[in-house]
Amino acid sequence: MNKSSDVEHKLSKLWPHLDERTRRLVAASEALQLGRGGISVISKAVGLSRVTIYKGMREVNLPPLEKGRIRRTGAGRPNLKSADPSIMDALDALVDPSSRGDPESPLRWTCKSTRSIALELSGRGHKVSHEKVAQMLHESGYSLQGNRKTEEGLSHPDRDAQFQYINRQVQCALDGKEPVVSVDTKKKELIGNFKNNGRQWRRSRSAEHVNSHDFPDPDLPRAYPYGIYDIGRNAGFVSIGTDHDTSVFAVSSIRGWWENEGKLLYPNKSRLLITADCGGSNGYRRRQWKVEIQKLADDTGLSIAVCHFPPGTSKWNKVEHRLFSFISSNWRGQPLRDYETIVNLIAATTTANGLTVTCRLDHSQYPIGQKVADCDINSLNIYKDTFHGEWNYVIKPRKS
Repeated sequence: MNKSSDVEHKLSKLWPHLDERTRRLVAASEALQLGRGGISVISKAVGLSRVTIYKGMREVNLPPLEKGRIRRTGAGRPNLKSADPSIMDALDALVDPSSRGDPESPLRWTCKSTRSIALELSGRGHKVSHEKVAQMLHESGYSLQGNRKTEEGLSHPDRDAQFQYINRQVQCALDGKEPVVSVDTKKKELIGNFKNNGRQWRRSRSAEHVNSHDFPDPDLPRAYPYGIYDIGRNAGFVSIGTDHDTSVFAVSSIRGWWENEGKLLYPNKSRLLITADCGGSNGYRRRQWKVEIQKLADDTGLSIAVCHFPPGTSKWNKVEHRLFSFISSNWRGQPLRDYETIVNLIAATTTANGLTVTCRLDHSQYPIGQKVADCDINSLNIYKDTFHGEWNYVIKPRKS
């Protein structure tokens, strides 16, 4: 046996029981005992680098550490966030414009590679490796995602530009402490003893029994949840319609939020920003939507700015990720047998980030097929933006 094999055999049973510091000290002691060439022998035998063994040699002659410590106070590589406190803000600012979906949801994803992000951060004075970037992204709630079928049609050429426009408008309004809400209608739900997707914790063999078929009987009662998500406050307001999902119902829901919560939370504010899908009851082509928004502006004195998401991007609306997704999670596996159950389940929805939800039932009638006269459209006090005025506009109160 050579010296390296002798040392390896000698320490093989002891080595797994040692911590980082004691391994250095034992290796250093053996190297000193061997004399000239001992460092190379020990390094080969136990797999420690020569630098580590040299460090152990210096530590052998130092006073013992406090009980329970393996490094002296201040030893080890300094924490990157402590050494560069602004790096997390720089990282978030760098990936946020390229982020998809909800920038504050529990799960975020970005298109840029960690190497590209690390390169850009380094160019801005933040020295960081791509491995550390990946670690910080995971800690901040980002993750790598594959493709998912969310496209709902042909992508509009100004899709990204509209996203950036909406982001600027929302940020500007939030900076001014103005109310900003994201609105949409959640999927309509059948009321009755029907299967609700998802699972819930129950005792073994005690699953809820529901009907074996969900026939689309037109006489079955339905629920139409219309959500208003207050972006600045992380709070939701859901109106459960029982008739039809029309533009009148949509604006009535927004009116309900303003009368019950908005005007109390935002006193003396004269502007409301709404982000909405481009289709459905709050679509930009809906004449009734604009007429009802005008009525709301007249009644409240608010200048109401509306930004519609471009076609094929309804899943990027914040109300989807910050409100509806948590509602669906909260009532998964629970049959929606009556309206009271729906209201209670929605109102009980919360998240670790502090989401609160108010829910009300709306039994009003909202007949479909209502015609809007041209004179009503011509009387709108609407100001269209120079960039896609069909998507971005402000409706101001009409003078009495």
